[in-house]
Amino acid sequence: MIDTHAHLNIECYASRIDELLAEIQAAGVEKVIIPGVVPKEFDSIINLIEKYDNLYGAIGVQPEEISDLPENWEEIVEKYCDHPKILAVGEIGLDYYWIKDKENHDLQKEIFIKQIEIAKRKNLPVLIHDREAHGDTFDILKEHTEGKIPVVMHCFSGSPEFAQRCLNEGWYLALGGVVTFKNAKKTKEVAKIVPLDKLLLETDSPYLTPVPHRGEENSPAYVKFVAEEIAKIREISFKEVDDATTANAKKIFNFGGK
Repeated sequence: MIDTHAHLNIECYASRIDELLAEIQAAGVEKVIIPGVVPKEFDSIINLIEKYDNLYGAIGVQPEEISDLPENWEEIVEKYCDHPKILAVGEIGLDYYWIKDKENHDLQKEIFIKQIEIAKRKNLPVLIHDREAHGDTFDILKEHTEGKIPVVMHCFSGSPEFAQRCLNEGWYLALGGVVTFKNAKKTKEVAKIVPLDKLLLETDSPYLTPVPHRGEENSPAYVKFVAEEIAKIREISFKEVDDATTANAKKIFNFGGK
């Protein structure tokens, strides 16, 4: 298994990272990608991926973090993307859930587009944060990626109909702990319809912990519960989900081959 999205660089893991990585390995998780959120935290990602062979990173400015960026933020993102273990630009995108102000939304769009352009220049996939902004996210991705780079819809939260629109563009859907929640009917429907060759696994640790550990701190070791639930929903074996999602991640992120 490969966890394509886990925030292992944040403070709650700092004192026990070696113990956590031992648990991850024992659970059968081969690799973990740590996404970027804000420039001041990029060094913490680099420190981890340089120290541990099975950790990789992505670099990006998340839409909730755009209010206090340094003037040279684009230059910073580009520079970090040159690191051999930085495999994507992300997480980037739009978030209309927390902030309703249209002026902020316009700034989000501007920064989103600029980061897509960086990804194209660096020939890297993009990890997309999309919260209550499906229409604008879709339109920007379709116009600006131009089918030139892989698109990963992180923690996909849309309807089956929106999922199909994304799939029609050739984009990948990443599912996490939400698919295990009893009332997550839309996400379970998406898990049923997404072709196996367009599916990825993630945990978004330490958030969105899957059942049976809901309410606890999340871990990439728990990605197996996501895979098990998807297998149950699709009435296929765990191995089929594991094999397909691992192959997809290796194809998109080209671990070690940058």
